Amino acid sequence: MPRINAERLLSELRRFARFGAHKTGVHRPTYSAEDMESRRWLASQYEALGLDAHIDGVGNVFGMPRSPRRSLLIGSHAESQNHAGWLDGALGVIYGLEVARAFAETPDCAELPIAPVAWADEESHYITLLGSRSYVGDISEAEIANAVNVYHGQPLRDALKAAGLAGIPRRQAEPERHVGYLEAHIEQGDSLEATGKRIGIVTSIVGIWQYRIAFDGVQNHAGTTRMAIRKDAGVAAAMLAMAIAERFPQVAAERSVWTTGRITLEPGAPSIIPGRAEMLFQFRDADVSVLERMDVALRDLVEQTCARSGCSAEVERTATGRPWVMDQAFQEALEASAERHAPGMHVRMPSGASHDAQLVARKLRAAMLFVPSIGGISHHWTENTDDADLVLGCQVLADAAETILRTQGD
Repeated sequence: MPRINAERLLSELRRFARFGAHKTGVHRPTYSAEDMESRRWLASQYEALGLDAHIDGVGNVFGMPRSPRRSLLIGSHAESQNHAGWLDGALGVIYGLEVARAFAETPDCAELPIAPVAWADEESHYITLLGSRSYVGDISEAEIANAVNVYHGQPLRDALKAAGLAGIPRRQAEPERHVGYLEAHIEQGDSLEATGKRIGIVTSIVGIWQYRIAFDGVQNHAGTTRMAIRKDAGVAAAMLAMAIAERFPQVAAERSVWTTGRITLEPGAPSIIPGRAEMLFQFRDADVSVLERMDVALRDLVEQTCARSGCSAEVERTATGRPWVMDQAFQEALEASAERHAPGMHVRMPSGASHDAQLVARKLRAAMLFVPSIGGISHHWTENTDDADLVLGCQVLADAAETILRTQGD
């Protein structure tokens, strides 16, 4: 049985957090100098383990065992959200490194190949889940050529060139080379903490459907236009937001969530009735039938809002992420390992956030493990997890990896 080195794990997690350190968190945007420095450091650690280390054309970092046996990929993403937490993504990356080290140091596990990996741009600075999408062949050169940084507009091609990645091939999935993929992550919510659990075994990853809804009314003078004849696009957007709040609880499932992320008004002046309003809206669930039901309800509410407000509307679905169920045998391996190390302190649960595992699962069997987030906080520099839970999660993952390789491998 592999035994992780707890002191080394915690030290390396904190070492990794120094790349782009910000308060108690990190600021390590995709392809920034800090991000690329962290990726080169990871490659050097993989090489020191005797792995074939390689950074591919979109920045994914692979440590491939020099073994004829099929390996188990373990990892997550290396970059961070802006001015965010030190564990989001980094946890799974350093777990992959520590599990590979623990296996190499354990005589009866040394022949079981672990392939640590760090994906690029899961956090959507350029393209959501870019690294894992590239790996499974779900992205074209045209999409890469047209992508820009969502914060400052830099073309992705320019960022890749500045990062030293121009002209380097993108690595593609090799299902025959791997038994599967494991990813560990902080929960990014408070379900584990609220129920006193220490390990979450992910059953499925939600699908995310995203919309741009634009209302067109009549722009006019705010002081001279009678209320009876107004067609206020801003009012229409507000009416829709409130209608969603009332209707969606009736059509959603227990774990469905929905968010109006932004409403912008044109021209956005205090003395002008808005002639146009644009609303960004998103909902999530792990069941396609629920997502479809919410889609129908949204479009019905838009029609009703138009009838009440006198405005016209355009609804564009901008993202249709499909849910993905995690591999059952891998879930069982994680659950058995959790029961050995934390009896009764684990639970199976869906993931309400997207992760690279749902993309990798298109080509390889995949599963995920969660550890608690203190206060449910993530995407903020105060994000944290108890050291004991960080250590427990890695040991549970390592034991499950051994079980998977011995029972599901060659």
